[in-house]
Amino acid sequence: MPKVSSVIVPYTTYLRVYEPLAAFPEPERGHWERYARRPDRPSYQDELRRSLADLLPTPPVPVPVHESGDAFVLDVDGVVCVCPWRTRLRGWQALDELAEELPPPVLDAVLPPVVRRQAAQDYERWLARNPDARPWIRTATWQVPLNWFVLVGAEERRFDKGSADTPPALRYRTPMVQARRRVARALRTLKEAVDEGPLIDGLIDVGRWLEEFHPRSLVELDYGGLVHVLPVGELEDDHSAADVAEGIEALRHGDGVTAGEAYGRLVERWRSVRDRRSAN
Repeated sequence: MPKVSSVIVPYTTYLRVYEPLAAFPEPERGHWERYARRPDRPSYQDELRRSLADLLPTPPVPVPVHESGDAFVLDVDGVVCVCPWRTRLRGWQALDELAEELPPPVLDAVLPPVVRRQAAQDYERWLARNPDARPWIRTATWQVPLNWFVLVGAEERRFDKGSADTPPALRYRTPMVQARRRVARALRTLKEAVDEGPLIDGLIDVGRWLEEFHPRSLVELDYGGLVHVLPVGELEDDHSAADVAEGIEALRHGDGVTAGEAYGRLVERWRSVRDRRSAN
């Protein structure tokens, strides 16, 4: 693989699940135990750079040939929890989504049809051998999907302005049982208030995903590379999780006015982010 520069790669946000080591069977558990002791573990930026480097050859390599042995690691009160990258699996899944995001001529220029067909065949064969596979990480570009904010609470928000040497950071982290509880409560309220819609569909999807993991896992919502394109003042004033919670609570009490105000703040905030995407 060609050496990749240290240039910051934006603008991806992340929803991650960290599972305790006990959730992994051997010999994978042993691998993560040893990995967690490494002093030089890579960051999310390293993961992105490696993926982009695979697109440089001709033809490009849309999905890694081998699965990544890397992970993100947390030590919570002495309990080691890991979030495997599973870059190969996520690459296959991203290819499925890419066809919905790019016009056919652009898609063919970026990834020729023969490359996509081969990747699809490889995925089909791999999935037949691994029918229960699921990623520990979900990603989004130029946005944080509103249904992600339902999983976390305002009190779990952590914002760091950064410094001359370190970028700002904005994330939420919550216990799995709390995330599942919030999804269930929000779904009950939304179904009674609005019947159907993209927020409900997104919550059903993310709720099913969360059920795949150990109940003592941690869920992390990380603004990731998006912090590099948003001014620090906007990040500091971004309380989207609180706005989502306020809107859902207002709907629960039949207060459409307050719910509308909370939704309006969200729309305005994320419209400005989309405007930056268009400018780029």
